[in-house]
Amino acid sequence: MFILSSPCVLNENLRADGITTDEDREVFSRCRRRCEEFDIDVVPLPCPETLYLGTPRSPGSFAERLDTLEFSALLDRLEQEVRELISVKGEPLCILGVNSSPTCGVTTTYLTSEKSAGPGVFLKRFAEFRLVDARVFAKYRIYLASPLFSEGERRYNTYLAEVLRKNFFSVYLPQEFDDTAEARGENRERMIYDKNLSELKKADIVVGVIDGSDVDSGTAWEMGYAFASGKRVIALRTDFRKFSVNERVNLMLEMGAEVVTSVENLVDIVNNIKK
Repeated sequence: MFILSSPCVLNENLRADGITTDEDREVFSRCRRRCEEFDIDVVPLPCPETLYLGTPRSPGSFAERLDTLEFSALLDRLEQEVRELISVKGEPLCILGVNSSPTCGVTTTYLTSEKSAGPGVFLKRFAEFRLVDARVFAKYRIYLASPLFSEGERRYNTYLAEVLRKNFFSVYLPQEFDDTAEARGENRERMIYDKNLSELKKADIVVGVIDGSDVDSGTAWEMGYAFASGKRVIALRTDFRKFSVNERVNLMLEMGAEVVTSVENLVDIVNNIKK
C-alpha cells in the first residue's frame, strides 16, 4: 500500500526559493503523519524542475522557464520511469501533488504568470490515477456527529467509523470515549462535553448523520459549530423521507453542509472523488 508523492512533500528544499510558508510545512507534515498513522508507504516522484533547473532556483512559470524541447524530453523519460515503477509495485492509492506547481499541481498550476485551472505538466501525464492536492490529503481528521442513544444507532455509528477508517481517515466517535448512559450517570457531563468540544475543534471535517424525522439536537449543534468555525461539514441522510419538496430534513443544516444520501457517496465525497 503506497502513494506516489511530489518529492517536496518530503523535502521542501526541492522547491523554488522563498515560496514555502509555515502553513505549507504544516500541511506537508500532516500528510506524512497520515501516512505513518495508516502505514502507507510514501514513494517520491522525481522532481522535473530540480533535475532541469537545479537548486537553488527562483520561482517561475512553465512558460517562462520550462517550455523547451529539452524539458519535454526530460518529462518523457521521467514518465517512463514512473510507469515502470507502477508496473512493479502496482497502482498507488493516489498521486499526491502540490497546487500551483508548474509540474506537480493538481487543480491549479502556473503555466503562465497567471494561475490557471488544471494539473501541472508532469501530473497531467498521470490523469488516469487519482490526483490529490497535499492540502486536501492533509485534512483527514473526522468528527463523526450522530445520535448514539440506542443500540441500533451505536452499531450504525461503529459501522460508519470503520468505513471511514478503512479509507485512511482518523475518526473521533464520541461513543467510543465513555459517552454512555453509565458515564452520564456519574455526573461526568462536563468532562464529556469538554472532550467532545476539544475533538470538534481539532477536526478537519465533520460528518453529521441526519437521518430521522428530525435531526438529533446534539448532532445539529455540532454541525452548526463546525460550520461557524469554517470547517467542512458533510451531512449523511439515507432516510428517503422529505420535510418538503426542497428540504430533506432542515433547511439550515442542509444549506451549511454537503448532503449525501448513501455511505458510498459519503466515501466518495470525503475522498474528493467526483462522479
